[in-house]
Amino acid sequence: MQNILITEKSKDYELLDSGEGEKLERYGRVILRRPDLQAIWEKSLPKEEWEKSDAVFTRTGTAGKWKKSKEINDTWNVSLEELVFELQLLPSKHLGLFPEQGVQWKWLEEKVKSRKLKVESEKIKVLNLFGYTGGASLACSKAGAEVCHVDSSKFSVDLANINMKLSGLQDNKIRFIVDDVRKFVEREIKRGVKYDVVLLDPPVYGKGVKKEVWKIEEDLLPLLKRIKQILSPNPLAVVLNGYSSGYSSVTYKQALETLTEDLKGEVSCGELAIKESSRGRLLTSGIFARWEN
Repeated sequence: MQNILITEKSKDYELLDSGEGEKLERYGRVILRRPDLQAIWEKSLPKEEWEKSDAVFTRTGTAGKWKKSKEINDTWNVSLEELVFELQLLPSKHLGLFPEQGVQWKWLEEKVKSRKLKVESEKIKVLNLFGYTGGASLACSKAGAEVCHVDSSKFSVDLANINMKLSGLQDNKIRFIVDDVRKFVEREIKRGVKYDVVLLDPPVYGKGVKKEVWKIEEDLLPLLKRIKQILSPNPLAVVLNGYSSGYSSVTYKQALETLTEDLKGEVSCGELAIKESSRGRLLTSGIFARWEN
């Protein structure tokens, strides 16, 4: 089954327009203009509207930078799916939040709540690998799960901690760990630790805490094979997300099927997309595959 999960306009987020290799977005009251290679069509809004942006990200070769056209705070907060995030203009062109993931968080929250309704006393354990700034971790925690959040970037994990407190979840059971995900999973296998939900959002290329190199074409399949060894006897879900991976969602689905082929349940896949306010077009922002029981 292939799906398109669509993010609509919300109080603190809106895709105002897109086209000609750019997107125009609103995060709270801040209007941002950034490159996006998926936007190959013409823009809908006039040039004057695009020039109202508070900051523009421009790229020259492999380098890029933000240029503020108006004075904005170094950090500001927005809410998405009843969670609160601290944002800032990062050198990568990103902000610390991928709003298209909100639909995934909502799905995860519903899955956890559904299992807990059946067995109220059951402890549902979630492992979020490459957890970034914590959106999925916080959504699962809010639904009542015990969460282990792992990322090799201390900056991202520190920001996830901030987002946890901003979202009022500081008293929940969330472990934040700065580590190479492969080494962490190996240790969990040796310790015999099991998880009901495993989430993965691997980069194409990255480095671990001790500069261990991650290459998705070499390291994803071995990691998926190890994930199977830490799934509980009655697992709930495994989610594999992709951003600019170069692969299709069908490829991710078939990779996930190798992990779950002897489990009950089903594997689905699709795209994550954001709906424009200006014309209603869908801007593809990522892919996913997920197994659910």
